[in-house]
Amino acid sequence: MPSSPRLRWIMIALVFVATAINYLDRQTLSVVAPVLIDLYHMSNQTYSHIIFAFMLAYTVMNGVSGPLIDRLGTRRGYALVTAWWSASAMFHAMTMGPWTLGLFRLLLGMGEAGNWPAGVKVVAEWFPVRERALASGIFNSGSAIGAILAPPLVVWVVLKFGWRASFLVVGASGFIWLAIWLLTYYTPDDAKKKENVEQQLSVRDLFATRFVWAFITAKVFLDPVWYFYIFWFPAYLKKARHFDLVSIGRYAWIPFLVAGIGNILGGWVVAWLLRRGVSLSISRKLSVTIFACLMTLTIPAVLVQSVRLSIALVSVAMLGYTGVLANMLAIPADVFPQNVLASIWGYASLGSGFGGMVFALLTGWVVDRYSYVPAFVGFGLIPLIAVLIIWTLLGPLHPIRLSAELQSTG
Repeated sequence: MPSSPRLRWIMIALVFVATAINYLDRQTLSVVAPVLIDLYHMSNQTYSHIIFAFMLAYTVMNGVSGPLIDRLGTRRGYALVTAWWSASAMFHAMTMGPWTLGLFRLLLGMGEAGNWPAGVKVVAEWFPVRERALASGIFNSGSAIGAILAPPLVVWVVLKFGWRASFLVVGASGFIWLAIWLLTYYTPDDAKKKENVEQQLSVRDLFATRFVWAFITAKVFLDPVWYFYIFWFPAYLKKARHFDLVSIGRYAWIPFLVAGIGNILGGWVVAWLLRRGVSLSISRKLSVTIFACLMTLTIPAVLVQSVRLSIALVSVAMLGYTGVLANMLAIPADVFPQNVLASIWGYASLGSGFGGMVFALLTGWVVDRYSYVPAFVGFGLIPLIAVLIIWTLLGPLHPIRLSAELQSTG
């Protein structure tokens, strides 16, 4: 089927909406958490175990969903994972206590792991190199939109119909998207032809490269910061800033709105540097560094007295994360062929999930025994470790010559 260049924006719009739904499903618990914590008498550490269940499934399935999507193709693979996570979101309405809630979070994590490997593959199939960070930023901004919509929407549904209805409503939205996706998406002919001639790489080949190990390790120290924001920020507003549920619904979306801007800025900075003759490798890494430095603003956010200033600083720190991620989403396509991109991102997200699990448990332990202050300080500093890894271990960003890479590592 011939493809119009304009269609690529329709395709990325579909991924944007799927990502928004993915985060709306994920954030529903974060908004409802203060209610469920009180209802089922959960401690912060018990809540961290529920987050851990999600992250465990998310981590394991990242290593499965990426290769699965590469094998099934983007259209069928994306449909499968979306149907799974949407059904799992609706199952949350049957929660009877911490154990069943943890089980449903585990099922949700299994499905939601497939969104980003699929999205990365869509970007590579439809966009040229110069537009990939922007396209990645656009679809990833769906996460911010989903998080923005969650507090007011979920609070409204909870107050009108009860907390169980909130999970049913957001889960059902995924099935509406699924019908549109199946009627709309296809892989362009030029991407199909390119994939047919690209070298087939095994898992062993991928893990024999320095890039894969460095990329995974960088995500261990980068993504847990975002998980901290989405899982703990509403609870922080309640416990430390004394917000009620209505106030959480009124203000908790603001940092996610600001974060959405970072998705676009991350792509814009790289494009600006490229137009001025800076190499792709330096442009990507420099952009990552600039936005990672903004992530350190979460440290003063927990120390200031003004709640408005605190929310503003958290907002800029979250913008920093999305600016980093817009480039991280594009980096694998700078190095590897299209037919393994979902696998690469899936394996990299194993590191993300592992870091998320470990830091989620640490967060619950620290908050229960001390306060939110050391948690905010820690999450302000660990992105700098990811930056160090990217500059020192990742290597130059250009299409990989696999035989040379394997010889150098073997």
